[in-house]
Amino acid sequence: MLKDQTSSHLADLFSALSDPTRLRIISVLLEGEMNVGDLAAQLEMSESAVSDQLRGLRHMRLVRSRKNGRQVYYTLDDDHVAKLYLLGLDHVEHG
Repeated sequence: MLKDQTSSHLADLFSALSDPTRLRIISVLLEGEMNVGDLAAQLEMSESAVSDQLRGLRHMRLVRSRKNGRQVYYTLDDDHVAKLYLLGLDHVEHG
């Protein structure tokens, strides 16, 4: 049986993945590292809206960032994030 703290962290993870915009960001980051401007262009969203979502994803350790000069680049935190996304997508598309 899950401990209370573990179940709470797991619920937070699934909550973070419950937002369609965050899932779209993850789907784009599957292609590789990108800055906010590139993400915003691909998602047809404002940079501020993308930055706001990235802040939540960073907080949940689903994405990580690195700075190169004035640019900040984002990537998926690890393979677990990609696997979670792809397994969920497979489940939804499977029917």
